[in-house]
Amino acid sequence: MGPPGSGKGTQAARIAERLGLPHISTGDILRGAVKAGTPLGQQVAGIMASGGLVGDGLITDLVRYRLEEADAARGFILDGYPRTAAQAEALDTMRPPESFVVALIQVPDDAIVRRMSSRRVCDSCGLTQSVSPDSNSNGETCPYCGGDLIVRPDDNPDTVRRRLATYAEAAMPLIKYYRTHPRYGEVNGLQHADRVTAALLAHIDRGSL
Repeated sequence: MGPPGSGKGTQAARIAERLGLPHISTGDILRGAVKAGTPLGQQVAGIMASGGLVGDGLITDLVRYRLEEADAARGFILDGYPRTAAQAEALDTMRPPESFVVALIQVPDDAIVRRMSSRRVCDSCGLTQSVSPDSNSNGETCPYCGGDLIVRPDDNPDTVRRRLATYAEAAMPLIKYYRTHPRYGEVNGLQHADRVTAALLAHIDRGSL
């Protein structure tokens, strides 16, 4: 868990690769649907662009269906779910509650606004990269494939602030829900990404059955 821009996606991908588990990102699922123009994408495009949260029922159904796939049988890394206490309660019906290891990545709001305003995504290969703060909003090219680096609509500073406010409102009861969980832990997300990865892996090791 963690606010938008805290590094959840980066860390989830690293840990999933390290442990050989599927990385399940609800944000990636939704953004892919928006880009493809599917009925789901059309339904959530406006919500995401404005910095809002997609409804609990829709997201929960997406996760439930995904966890029924064969590759999730021995474990998985969830990124972006649960985001509300209601989602956490629903998740506890999909697997035994005590089987989850829960980690919160902590990053202050002002650091997130700076971080996300310098974030770009390649419109060709999809990789996310950082650019200098004084860089043009668009116009740079991806060093890996030559595609255009663009600002995601939900990375606009005003949208980021709205997303953070929305996150905070939902996160307080969510964090309260998990604080008493026997495998709950918090990690400082301002550290170098490698140190965040090491701290998360150590927490997972401590929480493993």
